[in-house]
Amino acid sequence: MQISIPETAEFIKNSDNIYILSHQSPDGDTLGSAFALWNVLKSMGKKANIYNSDGFPKRYDFLYEGYYEQDFEPQTIISVDVADEKLLGSALEQYKGRINLCIDHHISNTDFAERTLLNSNASAACEVLFALFKFMNISLDKITAECLYVGMATDTGCFKYENTAIDTHIAAAVLMKYGIDYAGINRKMFDVKSKARIKVEQYLYSNIEYALDDKCAFVVITQDIVDKSGIESSEFEGLASMTLQAEGVEVGMTIKEKDENTYKISMRSANDIDVSALCQQFGGGGHIKAAGCSMNGTLDEVREKLIDAIQKAIEEKK
Repeated sequence: MQISIPETAEFIKNSDNIYILSHQSPDGDTLGSAFALWNVLKSMGKKANIYNSDGFPKRYDFLYEGYYEQDFEPQTIISVDVADEKLLGSALEQYKGRINLCIDHHISNTDFAERTLLNSNASAACEVLFALFKFMNISLDKITAECLYVGMATDTGCFKYENTAIDTHIAAAVLMKYGIDYAGINRKMFDVKSKARIKVEQYLYSNIEYALDDKCAFVVITQDIVDKSGIESSEFEGLASMTLQAEGVEVGMTIKEKDENTYKISMRSANDIDVSALCQQFGGGGHIKAAGCSMNGTLDEVREKLIDAIQKAIEEKK
């Protein structure tokens, strides 16, 4: 059931002992949302803990320096930036069917929670929270403002993707008034890379493949490449967008080996192709310009199915 911002505000005011759940392979938006909400709940005198199947990546450590867990039994469970329960990951499976409130911005949201605050026009879940906190007259502190900024900056590619709206820029400008280190955050999120990440980028550029008259570009990242580079799972964020850099490419994607005959697909669109609809064909979803899914089969089978689906989508747009 979808609810409004006023209804969400009332629900939160009447809730306590809250578990905040973020999605697996956590990115800046799900973590920024979780820690921003935790900070606000703490300021309201409420108990809250944050849980994630894969832990909190080191590159976001400045968001959770002051975070601590408390001992309590949950009365309310809230998910942030989670479009589908299966994205919670294996460590949080016990919470499936128990989520009281979902705060999200994905057009592919499956409406799995008892209540859902959804704005599919928002750039990030953090932008949805920004609007919610504004309605609630919450006085933000610097760290909460930084959490919200990180979510919006990372989900918009530093405000360059098409999901960057007027409201996004206005929200970012307001957050800057809190004295956040936006330049430092942008450098940390977009410019500074580990040596392992640079190795994988070198591999990507050297092994990119093209299909459909060069309208589709993709790269296969095997477990062997992951092991040899030493890259952490959190560092894969943004790699799929690199496949769009070649002129003329309409759809780009990374095909990452997870286990034998299991692959994680991250897909990006340059123009009019709805990759969320494409990924939904394979049990995934996301945004019109950025989506993902998991597929089983041999690499050849997975690649053929993906290229066939992309070809149909391109032909339908002609």
